[in-house]
Amino acid sequence: MDASTTVSPLSYQPYLDQLTAFGSEEPRKADLLEAKAEYFRLTGEVFEDDKLFELRMASFLDFYLYDRVSPLTGKTPAVEFYEQRLQAVAPEEANAFRSFTETVHGLFEVRKLGKGVIRLRELFSGKDFDVTERRHIAGLETGDILEARLIPFGGHLLFSSAFCYHPRPAVKSIKAEVKRRKKKQPDSSPQEFVWECARRALNVERYRQISVEKIYDFQSKIL
Repeated sequence: MDASTTVSPLSYQPYLDQLTAFGSEEPRKADLLEAKAEYFRLTGEVFEDDKLFELRMASFLDFYLYDRVSPLTGKTPAVEFYEQRLQAVAPEEANAFRSFTETVHGLFEVRKLGKGVIRLRELFSGKDFDVTERRHIAGLETGDILEARLIPFGGHLLFSSAFCYHPRPAVKSIKAEVKRRKKKQPDSSPQEFVWECARRALNVERYRQISVEKIYDFQSKIL
């Protein structure tokens, strides 16, 4: 890409493609496979015939690129690539790659659906985020809870391609458990709770004969 490229405010995909290619280079293949196994241990293993397979693979890629610190370098691929590009491209393009080092990942409640904007509230921090989204997301309603990743890009917050939707009957249980952990386990990791909820969402698909409320009973072990 030419160093004089103008960064479009709503088109991070060309930059993400470069980051993905960097993260998938041959010398990284063993680390990539190790990261995949680690991600499935955290969120539950999926198979190609699972309904959630494509979304979970997108979530894995996010985890690998943005969150997982490589034991080989002590940095995430996003940080490594940003530092590399910082020395090679114009500042505006380098800023595009910096966006991938500043993503926000968590459990969010949908607070407001506006025209081109969705307001989300991160459940643990209580912080609100206005996400630019021109598409209509089918089935999304105010009050829903979803796992999502927000990418700051060109003056906007944008969704990554990875989501985990939690069913409506689970909303009350999720919010109550967040409140309980903040009070009783203030040092507990919000990220660990995100992974736990992801495992329970997978079980909803796997065990249709069991009620959602029972699967999201956080006082019971995950199946």
